[in-house]
Amino acid sequence: MKTTVIEVRTSPHLHAPRSVDMIMRNVVYALLPLCAYAVWMFGISALALMIVSTTACLLTEHIGCRIAKRESSINDFSAVITGLLLALTLPPGLPLWMAALGGIVAIAPGKLVFGGLGFNVFNPALVARAFLQAAFPVAITAYTPAFALHRFTEFIPSTLAWPLMKAAPLADWIARVRVDAFSGATPLMQQKFDHITAPIQPLFFGDRAGSAGETSVILIALCGLYLILRKMMDWRIPAAMLGSAAAFGALFHFSDPAKYPDPLFVLCTGGLMLGAFFMATDPVGSPVTPKGVWIYGALMGMITVLIRCKGGLPEGVMYAILLGNALSPLIDNLTQPRVYGAKKKARVAA
Repeated sequence: MKTTVIEVRTSPHLHAPRSVDMIMRNVVYALLPLCAYAVWMFGISALALMIVSTTACLLTEHIGCRIAKRESSINDFSAVITGLLLALTLPPGLPLWMAALGGIVAIAPGKLVFGGLGFNVFNPALVARAFLQAAFPVAITAYTPAFALHRFTEFIPSTLAWPLMKAAPLADWIARVRVDAFSGATPLMQQKFDHITAPIQPLFFGDRAGSAGETSVILIALCGLYLILRKMMDWRIPAAMLGSAAAFGALFHFSDPAKYPDPLFVLCTGGLMLGAFFMATDPVGSPVTPKGVWIYGALMGMITVLIRCKGGLPEGVMYAILLGNALSPLIDNLTQPRVYGAKKKARVAA
């Protein structure tokens, strides 16, 4: 007697031609121009930083899957994205052993502990960045100049520092590879503590001190636009986050123009553009409801500006996105659409 097997699956029953691997691969494609520009700006130290952090993420993912006795998931490109994003949020001269430690933290407690891809609550790269900032506050704020003379033939001295050993002083290296003066402060630091506002044009092209990914805002926007046009990114999240940051930045600026920067400076400095396009849009940690994504983005933009203007730190993007990830389930619950035919009171009671 012939047996008929009926396979029953949950909705949705219409399948799109795009897979998770395909989406992740396109995110990698979008990040590659940013990585290439970071190498062009900071040289072989930035390249080594990306290689080490990405390798640490891949190895941790593979070993973690083996320990859990399941198939390795390194082929889905999610660990590659985590490694590249982590490197782009770090100073280009960060010691490589710290970058490797950050890669381990990003995957092990930041992702695998929650169950792997699709189950992590927080963005893994930002979990590692927060850990490194808490563990190594001096190294994480030791910035080096862009476009140094010997950046393709010499490592930044701190890059090859041994674990738990003091790195070679940067003053002699900076004086030798760059003629003009360099303070080591980012535009956000200068504005926050010295009330010196940097010109906008260098911010567009990335000629400034900062993390490896705080490069040209135009390039970041174009790479994000690529994913939006491919319908692999929810455009409402960066639009809400950047719009909210500009609006709250304008309120602070008009209240005291001598103390607070203008909205354009707010948008072009720090990791706001990178975070808005490539971290806040992580589909795992962001809401799914139409109203929810607008609230989510606006909340992160507001928190970023509040930390920059009223907090003790010059930058607040990392904490804003992590807080947004934590509030994402609550935002989803509060913005559920009304079921067709259901009364509003019944929905509130439920």
